[in-house]
Amino acid sequence: MTLVGIGEDGVDGLSRGARDALAQAALVVGGRRHLALAGPVPGETLAWTSPMADTYPAILARRGTPVAVLASGDPFCHGVGGVLARHVPAAETRCFPQPSAFSLATARMGWAQQDCALVSLCGRPLETLVPALRPGARVVALSADAATPGRVAALLRERGFGAATVTVLEAMGGPRERVRAAGAEGFALDGIDPLNTLALAVAGPGRSLSLVPGRPDALFDHDGQITKADIRAVTLARLAPLPGEVLWDVGAGSGSVAIEWMLAHPANRAHAVERHPDRAARIRHNAATLGVPDLSVVDGAAPAALAGLPRPDAIFVGGGATGAGVLDACAAALKPGGRLVVSAVTIETQALLIARFRRDGGRLATLSTAEADPVGSFHGWRPAMPVTHWTWIKP
Repeated sequence: MTLVGIGEDGVDGLSRGARDALAQAALVVGGRRHLALAGPVPGETLAWTSPMADTYPAILARRGTPVAVLASGDPFCHGVGGVLARHVPAAETRCFPQPSAFSLATARMGWAQQDCALVSLCGRPLETLVPALRPGARVVALSADAATPGRVAALLRERGFGAATVTVLEAMGGPRERVRAAGAEGFALDGIDPLNTLALAVAGPGRSLSLVPGRPDALFDHDGQITKADIRAVTLARLAPLPGEVLWDVGAGSGSVAIEWMLAHPANRAHAVERHPDRAARIRHNAATLGVPDLSVVDGAAPAALAGLPRPDAIFVGGGATGAGVLDACAAALKPGGRLVVSAVTIETQALLIARFRRDGGRLATLSTAEADPVGSFHGWRPAMPVTHWTWIKP
């Protein structure tokens, strides 16, 4: 199987090897736009179906014969290459990439690509942009359609970045290429080509997210059931997220721990388990507002609600630890080396954690915080309820 990256300049922009692969292929697969750009080919052609996964069997059925798959730019940059690599071994694949839309956009803008946040909004919620928005940031975003630039400008205004400049780069690399810029505040570009990429020069005093956990409690909509910022920072440190890992947040409350787990790295995933419907709704709202709209919210009580979830690398139990079988189910589900962190504020839950510590070991700690509070014309320390943490790493 040969993956051929093709740009808006069609076959004129292809290397000799890529042109030969198209000429020798018994089957050429691609989107209708890609097939049109490639022009007539000797072999059979097949346009992607919707969903694209329905076309995979037709490709795999040709194993042993030359197949060429067309893709935009670099097939392994938010493209079909990564998906097909799950089905076809690398030893049976070769690739002729073209510059990605990210490369073309940063070249047009004169921006160093390594200094930019690179985001895809194709098939992803608009709020995926939120973690990248900060004053002075340069963001390059793959656009989903002609309406995306206007929606992004509205998001920038909503978050206080109306002073940002939105550059729309349309049909890059071909005869229809056009580059236009407008401020987010008065964005009014029309006739935008559906094939567009956005370059955002973020400016303004807007609302940015810190890079570290323990973000202010005020960012989260909650009813009081929230792991407070200082304790949350310690909790995330004990959970020790690594890129691509999966968290279960059991008794999630406002979802603050699961949200900050996902903010730690874009490849991280989390499942927030919450039995109260109103709190589950708040979690969904918080996840979208804070830029992790892909957070999975599971309505139900543990341990029953845990059935069928992807096996976790880490689990946080912030509520419901005294429920029958909850901690046993969590310990059993963890992968070897997985981290279980359980939080307790009540004497009953603390007693349970002390018993687990005596039986299974791990680390037991009490965390206490106090805030300065007015005492007449002076100030004194107003302590919060102490929180007991039990941290256990599965052998």
